[in-house]
Amino acid sequence: MRKSTPPDVRAPRDTASATVELEDVPFGRFHLHVAVAGSGGQFSDGYILGIIGIALTSATDDLALNAVWLGLLGAASLAGLFFGSLFSGALIDRIGRHPIFAFDMPLLAALSLAQFWTAAAWQLLLLRLLLGLVLGADYAASKTLVSELAPRKSRGRMMSVLAIAWAAGYTIAYLVGYLIAQTASGDRPWTWMLASSAVPALLVAAARLGVPESPRWLIAKGRAQEAAAMIAAKIGPHVTLPTAPAPAPAPAPAPATSSGVPAESGSLRALFAPALRSRTVIACVFYLCHIMPYFALSTFSPRILASLGVHNAYFGGAVYNLLLLVGAVVGMSVIDRLTRRRFLVGSFAVAAVLLLPLGILHDLPITLVIVLFAALAFALSAADTLAFVYPQELFPTRMRATGVGAAVAASRIGASISTFLLPVVVESFGIRTAMTGLVLVLAAGALACYRYAPETSGLKLGSQ
Repeated sequence: MRKSTPPDVRAPRDTASATVELEDVPFGRFHLHVAVAGSGGQFSDGYILGIIGIALTSATDDLALNAVWLGLLGAASLAGLFFGSLFSGALIDRIGRHPIFAFDMPLLAALSLAQFWTAAAWQLLLLRLLLGLVLGADYAASKTLVSELAPRKSRGRMMSVLAIAWAAGYTIAYLVGYLIAQTASGDRPWTWMLASSAVPALLVAAARLGVPESPRWLIAKGRAQEAAAMIAAKIGPHVTLPTAPAPAPAPAPAPATSSGVPAESGSLRALFAPALRSRTVIACVFYLCHIMPYFALSTFSPRILASLGVHNAYFGGAVYNLLLLVGAVVGMSVIDRLTRRRFLVGSFAVAAVLLLPLGILHDLPITLVIVLFAALAFALSAADTLAFVYPQELFPTRMRATGVGAAVAASRIGASISTFLLPVVVESFGIRTAMTGLVLVLAAGALACYRYAPETSGLKLGSQ
C-alpha cells in the first residue's frame, strides 16, 4: 500500500518513538503556510486602512468634504473595527477561530469594490464602517489563530511577519494611491483607489484555503482526538498535544505562566474578573496609546507635513510610509532579542522624544522636519510588532480571542478619536498643539507599561 504524504515537520531520525511537544515543533512548511495566510489578511487590512488617507485628499472637492467630514471618514473604519473586534472575540472563543478566518476576506472584497460607485459622503461613511466591522473580526481571528499555531521559539518572529505585512499593505496602498493620482486622466480617481483594495482581499481568500482550526481551541473544547488527527496530518504523528488543565480553584494575580481563568470563559465580563483584570487593562492601555499617534499621523501625513511647511507633502508622506515598512522589518529582527517590557517602554520613549520637537519648536528646517517625521514612522512601526505578539501572550486559550478583541477594540477607540480630532485640532489650534497632545499620549503609554506591564518573553501558551 502506498504511504501517505510525509508531514511538514519530520520526526527525529535517531528513533521512531521520539516525540516533541506542539509548542516546541521546529518551524516547517505548515507554519509557513499559516504565516502567509495570516499575514496576507494583515496586508489586506493595512491596504484598506491605508488607502483612505490619500483617497480623501483626492475626494475632498468631489464630495464637498469639510474638516468634520474628513475626520469622520478617516475614523469610520476604525470605529467599525472597535465594534467588530470587541464583539467578535467572544464569538471566536465559542465557535472557533477558523470560521471567521476562512470567510471574511470575500466579504471584504465585495465591500471594497462597492466603494467604486460611491456618490455621496454618507455612502462612503457607511461602507467604511462596514469594512471596519469585518476587519475587526479578522484581527481577532487571524492574530489568535496564528499565535496558537506558531512554535514558541518562533512565535515572536512569526507574529512579526503579520506586522510587516500590515505595514506593507499600508505603504503600498499609499504608493498605489499616489500613482493613480498622478496618472489618472478621468474624473474621480479616488474611486479607483478605494476599489483597488478588493484585489488583495481576493488573493488572501485563496491563500487561506487549507489552514485548519487551532488545536489548542479544539482541546479546550474537549475535542482532543480531532486536534490530534489534525496535527498528525499537518505536522506529524510524533507531536504530542498539551492537555487542558483543570480550572484554577481561586483567582489570584497571575504570573506570566499562569492563567487563573474565570469560569465564564469566552465572555467580556470574564476579562475583568480578578485573575485577568490587570492584564486586560494593560493590553488595552498599551494598544490604545500606541495606535493613537500611529493612525492619526499615518492617515493625514501629507496634510501634517504641509502644515509643518513641507512643500512637497506627497513626497514626504511617501517617505513616511516607506519608513513604516522598514521599521516593521527591524521590529521583527529584535522582537525576540529584547525582553517584552524593555521593548514596550523603550519604543514609547523613543517615539515621544522624536515627536516632541515637532510640537514645541517653530521654524524647523524642512529637511529636519522630514527626518524627524520619517524616524518617528520607523519607531512607531517597529513597536507595532509588539501589538501582534504581546496581547496574545497575556491571555489563556479560552479567553485569548476575547482578550485580543478587547485590546484591538480599545486601540480603535483611541485611533478613531485621534483620527477624527487631528484635522479639527489642526484647523482650530494649529499643528503644534496636535503634535504636543500626541506626545502626551506616548508618555502615558511609557509610564503605564513601566509600572504595570508583565514580562511574557519565552512564555508557553499552553492549552488553557
